[in-house]
Amino acid sequence: MKKILQYLFEHKTLSYEQAKELLINISKGMYNDTEVTAFVTVFLMRSITIEELQGFRDALLELCVKVDLNGHKTMDIVGTGGDGKNTFNISTLACFIVAGTGQKVAKHGNYGASSISGASNVMEQMGYKFKSDSSKLKVEIEEANICFMHAPLFHPALKTVAPIRKNLGLRTFFNMLGPMVNPASPAFQLVGVYSLEMARIYNYLLQQTERSFTIIHGLDGYDEISLTNDTKVITNEGEKIKTPVELGKRFVDPESIYGGNSAEEAAKIFTKIIQGEGSWAQNAVVLANAAMALQCTGNYKTYNDAFNAAVESLESGKAYQSLKKLISLQ
Repeated sequence: MKKILQYLFEHKTLSYEQAKELLINISKGMYNDTEVTAFVTVFLMRSITIEELQGFRDALLELCVKVDLNGHKTMDIVGTGGDGKNTFNISTLACFIVAGTGQKVAKHGNYGASSISGASNVMEQMGYKFKSDSSKLKVEIEEANICFMHAPLFHPALKTVAPIRKNLGLRTFFNMLGPMVNPASPAFQLVGVYSLEMARIYNYLLQQTERSFTIIHGLDGYDEISLTNDTKVITNEGEKIKTPVELGKRFVDPESIYGGNSAEEAAKIFTKIIQGEGSWAQNAVVLANAAMALQCTGNYKTYNDAFNAAVESLESGKAYQSLKKLISLQ
């Protein structure tokens, strides 16, 4: 590792092969925490290259625990995290709204590294038990329309670096990798990214897959549709800028989508919204993200149709039923 660090400190970049081998070695625990911390820090000081990201991604996919969901065409809604905005769990809530419409969801998530409450924190608070058993995940997706995959159970490298990421408390390249390594290989994906540069990289990488994707970036720095500003939307077909009024019928101020100061607080906000008792602003943001995900499936003629389906899922209680059913299966 010392040689590699020296090489990187000279502002050189890794080839695809070097990046892949390095991450495989990290997964095997071949380096100590100080070495891994120094390695991760390199990418906080400079942009990651596409070759490096592809190498890291392919290492994780090669080593991951595979999941068989019986041929269901699933959806994942996921943000890279690391936008430093501490919003409530928007993408996880959107997943349940999408599941409430009947669309199967294979949600991939982790504990928050740079935020107070990641998807795994809130799911744990809800009473969900993490598992990597395909047969149990299959039952969840068939009966509740959704299953949850806690990333470290499926990716050895993520387990190895989890304490380092938590101690750093900063956005690292692992934030970028999460959405690319869903073990269930979803057919549809809504990915929120924290920068336009990241959006371009994701666009390049997702164009190489067979999945239908939508990448979103709030132009004021959010890794989701926040309705606090315009949103850059990139799909297989091209790029657009959408306004808060177009996406969620209204503007929202940042304070309205704050996520609380603890995992417990985040879970309370989550429960309130899923039960249909969220504020106008909270509901609008969740519905906009769910609608964008639904539109990505190609099952809706217009964005408005997808938005109306999301509204119906939340207001009829189907989204909440999906959550209750999932928790009852634990």
